[in-house]
Amino acid sequence: MNTGKIVTSIKVTDFYHNEVDLLEKYANKILLLLFYNNACLGCTGRAIPLAYKLKRAYEDIEVIGIHSNFGSNNITKDGILSIFTINELPFPIYIDNNHKMYDFFNSEGTPQWVLLTPDGEVYRSIFGSQGNAQNRLYYALESLTKNED
Repeated sequence: MNTGKIVTSIKVTDFYHNEVDLLEKYANKILLLLFYNNACLGCTGRAIPLAYKLKRAYEDIEVIGIHSNFGSNNITKDGILSIFTINELPFPIYIDNNHKMYDFFNSEGTPQWVLLTPDGEVYRSIFGSQGNAQNRLYYALESLTKNED
């Protein structure tokens, strides 16, 4: 998705199949969305730990995991929790049924990071969890948080 585009709604579901609009729930906040899938080793091995690290480092940013379901791969809360060493979520995680939001943001694969301003503007969209993607993500976070001060 092109940066600069204003998003007006991000509809996902919680673990109880209730629809949640992330822009309403986290209104006026910087959002870092992580689109991932439990079957993606780069997601579970690198991106999820990085998301947790970013959550602790940037207290003013809402880090949100979005598990995108592909095909008949529907995930449950227990399935999500199975990748963590403790039986609780390190940050909010929602379900993207039929990968609708994943597609909306023109994701290149998983993990896909989407950084949104408090106004819902797509500030950056970054694919991957390797070094260059991580560096680009850190630069974007630093740049956006400096602009917000």
